[in-house]
Amino acid sequence: MSILRQETKKRMSRIVIHNDTVYLCGQVCKDATKDIAEQTETMLEKVDELLLQAGSDREHMLSATVYVRDMKDFAAMNEVWDVWVPEGHAPARACVEARMARPELLVEISVIAAVKK
Repeated sequence: MSILRQETKKRMSRIVIHNDTVYLCGQVCKDATKDIAEQTETMLEKVDELLLQAGSDREHMLSATVYVRDMKDFAAMNEVWDVWVPEGHAPARACVEARMARPELLVEISVIAAVKK
């Protein structure tokens, strides 16, 4: 049972694949000056790109943990999330309020998915 790590740096790998399961490191937006909706959209675009690179996609997501800086943004984040998740393929999900690595970040996500067969 091998472990494949992609884009590995000192602290983390962006993608780890083990036993046909894909683990993505936490993803944030492309532009932290934007509002919660745009930060969520670009964060999810990055998830799509990494899942594709790992041989998976959003229909194969198993679990997602969403971190929001302030729960006042929960509804706006969910509006974007609900459009992005394919109907019938919602992963197990948790959403928590958390202090971010940088104060301008409003949302972050960590995803686990199955490799497409």
